[in-house]
Amino acid sequence: MMRREEALALVRERVSKRNWLNHMLAVEGIMRGLAERFGEDVEKWGLLGLLHDVDFEETEDTPERHGLKAEEILRGKVSEDVVKAIKAHNHEYTGVKPESKMEKALIAADAVSGLIVASALVMPSKKVGEVTVNTLLKKFKQKDFARGVDRSRIRVHEEINLSSEEFFEIALNSLKKIGASIGL
Repeated sequence: MMRREEALALVRERVSKRNWLNHMLAVEGIMRGLAERFGEDVEKWGLLGLLHDVDFEETEDTPERHGLKAEEILRGKVSEDVVKAIKAHNHEYTGVKPESKMEKALIAADAVSGLIVASALVMPSKKVGEVTVNTLLKKFKQKDFARGVDRSRIRVHEEINLSSEEFFEIALNSLKKIGASIGL
């Protein structure tokens, strides 16, 4: 299995936009928090979060290839379950159904990262430290807030037996740990 340093170097090589890199770091942080909560392999789940969009810039205009190109890039470098989870997070296009806890966690973590970042950016300090679980619960219900955030993908947390409050708390606390490194 690839080490984090190698994964980060690969991501930096393939991702030129700072916002995308920050998103991938955010999802890594959330996945680490979820792995801790479930007693899973924190390094593997973190690596998955970091690498989940490694092909995004190459497939931005061809969403049906997103995840499949990542499989080509990562073949032999990460375990098959990590590759499957990456493909499953774009199941609408790849046809790879999310089944495992790790696959479903990635879908929810990917989406909630956007809600948390958007919530931080409307705070006076523009920092994640000001965001609370109650803030997220309210913003989640506001359909006109962060319209690009797919609430149905966030709701996948229910399929891994987490309440909204617990899921938001794990995700928020995970991002608070790394907020400074991603400009929040």
